[in-house]
Amino acid sequence: MDPKALDGLAEQILAQLFVPLEVSGRHVHITSAQAVKLFGHSLTPKRYLSQPGQFLSNERLTLRGPKGEFSNVAVLGPERKDSQVEISLTDAHTLGVTPPIRQSGDVKNSPGAVLVGPHGTVELAEGVIAAQRHIHLTPETAARFGVKDKQVVKLQTYTARPALLQDVVIRVRPDFAPAVHLDTDEANACGLEPGNLGRIIP
Repeated sequence: MDPKALDGLAEQILAQLFVPLEVSGRHVHITSAQAVKLFGHSLTPKRYLSQPGQFLSNERLTLRGPKGEFSNVAVLGPERKDSQVEISLTDAHTLGVTPPIRQSGDVKNSPGAVLVGPHGTVELAEGVIAAQRHIHLTPETAARFGVKDKQVVKLQTYTARPALLQDVVIRVRPDFAPAVHLDTDEANACGLEPGNLGRIIP
């Protein structure tokens, strides 16, 4: 068999059994009005991400908390209806905040922060969370793995330091691409490297 055909077959088999692991570093989601206030214009794409339609923008900002700050923080686009700051628990110590571990969009009663851009400043009353580890799946891949939207599963990582992660939330939408998102604390703990895979354990 042609080596290229063998490689293609191997990739198909892996996709049937495993999900790619990705690191989600600290980043910010902002509204259209906040983008104009911070940067003087809408967000502009620098690089598109694995999730369809999502991009890393050219724009960067400073994220400021009660005790410290981070400069050059990534801003992801496109703009959203509501703003959100996603950090690791290690980041939280530097900023001086205590973020809840939540799913994206669930920011009620979370800490706030200050966003500083080259054109202006935005003060968030709430919106800082540590994202709950989660897996993006399409309806087709969810059915193949035998899981449903919002189901909580375990995940075995095949990494330099293999780990069995619990409380991993399944998120299912037609516009998703299959991928596990771990924050930097989780990724470092299991020694994640590009190309590593995980296996869902319902």
